[in-house]
Amino acid sequence: MNCCTPSSDRTASTPAAPPEHGTGAHHVPQVSVPGQEFAMGDAHGDGHPADGEGPVHPVRVNGFEIDATSVTVADFRAFMEATGFRTDAERYGWSAVFHLAVTDPDRVAGRMAGTPWWLGVEGADWAHPGGPSSTAADDHPVVHVSWDDAQAYCAWAGRSLPSEAQWECAARGGRAGLRYPWGDTLPAGEWACNIWQGEFPDTNTAEDGWVTTAPARSFAPNDYGLYQPVGNVWEWCADWFSPRYYAQSPVDDPRGPSLGTARVIRGGSYLCHDSYCNRYRNAARSSNTPDSSTGNMGFRTVTPSISEG
Repeated sequence: MNCCTPSSDRTASTPAAPPEHGTGAHHVPQVSVPGQEFAMGDAHGDGHPADGEGPVHPVRVNGFEIDATSVTVADFRAFMEATGFRTDAERYGWSAVFHLAVTDPDRVAGRMAGTPWWLGVEGADWAHPGGPSSTAADDHPVVHVSWDDAQAYCAWAGRSLPSEAQWECAARGGRAGLRYPWGDTLPAGEWACNIWQGEFPDTNTAEDGWVTTAPARSFAPNDYGLYQPVGNVWEWCADWFSPRYYAQSPVDDPRGPSLGTARVIRGGSYLCHDSYCNRYRNAARSSNTPDSSTGNMGFRTVTPSISEG
């Protein structure tokens, strides 16, 4: 757990059964990432020690196709309507909502331990991000999806969650060693991603145009054509998380530890701010438990390039 994405701390239960594999249509536009070797990890000393962003190490990946945007509400709705799947938030009856985004204060069940700006809201889910009276915008990234939910979507669509190495390779856009997809500093006088402005956690001035999620195709894409790999919403990766993994990571197509209790999330979100969480960087990494869902976690998917199998 961290200040950006609280663990839902739910009573363990069996995840919902995934839909039949490969029966659905995935409509998110694709971008191609060529096979390559790149330097993975934090080259600037920005990372939180507990996150394990170092050491910088060489990684080789095969070419793959990745969603140009996070999976949107409209994309996820197609999956839900086709399958009748119930997300973890729906099965448990609640999800974590940032306090400024709550639309139904009478449905607040409690605050998250250690992160009081996160509230457990009954009836909050992928279609109702602020509470049961709210409505999710079709062109925004879907949120309140757990790792288990994202896996179910991937099974239906014949896709996969990216490995952590694939995710960072794609986010870098072929530009070695940079802090952000566009360079090493935030551009002056403009916004390149959706992050917090103001005094966290009570005042967001929304200078970038958004208090919570922005539409998936906001801001300029990186050099591979990915929109908002950093900021906006955290994105689930396939890997188990370990802060010590980079010291033993293989060079070729690393897939993370074989076991764990939390899955990797990447990219930061609309809540990131340098005063407490600077995880809207290419190398930044964090984690959450597979059944956790929050108002700032989504996902995008990958598939191997046709030419490389």
